[in-house]
Amino acid sequence: MIAKIVGKLVEKREHSLIIDVKGIFYEIIIPATVFHRIDESVDEKGHVSLITYHYFQMNQSSGIPTLIGFMNEIELDFFKNFIKVSGIGPKAAVKAFNKPISEIVRAIDEGDFNYLKTLQGIGARKAKEIIAKLQGRVGKFGLIQDEMKVVHSQSMGADIKEEALSVLLQLQYKKQEATAMIDKALQNSKEIRNSEELLSEIYKQRVKV
Repeated sequence: MIAKIVGKLVEKREHSLIIDVKGIFYEIIIPATVFHRIDESVDEKGHVSLITYHYFQMNQSSGIPTLIGFMNEIELDFFKNFIKVSGIGPKAAVKAFNKPISEIVRAIDEGDFNYLKTLQGIGARKAKEIIAKLQGRVGKFGLIQDEMKVVHSQSMGADIKEEALSVLLQLQYKKQEATAMIDKALQNSKEIRNSEELLSEIYKQRVKV
């Protein structure tokens, strides 16, 4: 399984990137929400790093190995949750991510049926299934900063804070800002038992702002 690709970005196609990894050229399928931010992650040498979801796209006679790219593990984690919804496979999920993940999460969390119907390939039935399957379970993913420019005891508590801080740093929050968000969430809710609940509480507080 290919979990990560680091190489030189040599071509942008309509729905994918071609990346040169030491002379081997990989085509990586990427959702629109990633495509519109990809230039931010290209370094001075033209190299890009993508977390990948590797699967076989099956047809009648064979399976085609396919890579789907994301900016970080958190985006991939949300993708894996999204494809648990009945009738939504990897290919359909890529099409649906034509809007920022943070907006999709907000719609799920608020039960915004009409917004979810605007996602490419998501009709009324699938929108209802997405809300039924994921509402109340994906709050932490709303912390993803992906605006599209074109479109557990005391020691356990410390571990929880470290896990949450690690996630927030991956999402490009500054350490001081992330620490303040964590402390505020812990002060406001005494029932937090793990890092996922902590991140969900942080997300709820930011939605209220």
